[in-house]
Amino acid sequence: VQLQASGGGLVQAGGSLRLSCAASGNIFSITSMGWYRQAPSNQREMVAIVDSVGSTHYDDSVKGRFTVSRDNAKNTVYLQMYSLNPEDTAVYYCNADGRRGRGGGINFDYFGQGTQVTVSS
Repeated sequence: VQLQASGGGLVQAGGSLRLSCAASGNIFSITSMGWYRQAPSNQREMVAIVDSVGSTHYDDSVKGRFTVSRDNAKNTVYLQMYSLNPEDTAVYYCNADGRRGRGGGINFDYFGQGTQVTVSS
């Protein structure tokens, strides 16, 4: 299973960005998809997660500013980010967990390669 993220970049404070991440490979089913981020000298932290029926969970720091969504037909998760501030600067990693292989007999929980988001003040 591979996760390919895109959409990062440099934006001014108050601006917006949209991240996308597509999962591919021998996927039987995906349970949850989401986004994590890691700023320099910090641990990786959860940003937003969406499950297979569309239920979402957000870190308090992004509630009201970020929206996570997914397209199950495309095995793709999105993160729409509004009102960005310098504290949002980090490498953003997409994550997916589910089952792979014939009959879905193997669990997986993978991170993508990361995409840099930089917010200037």
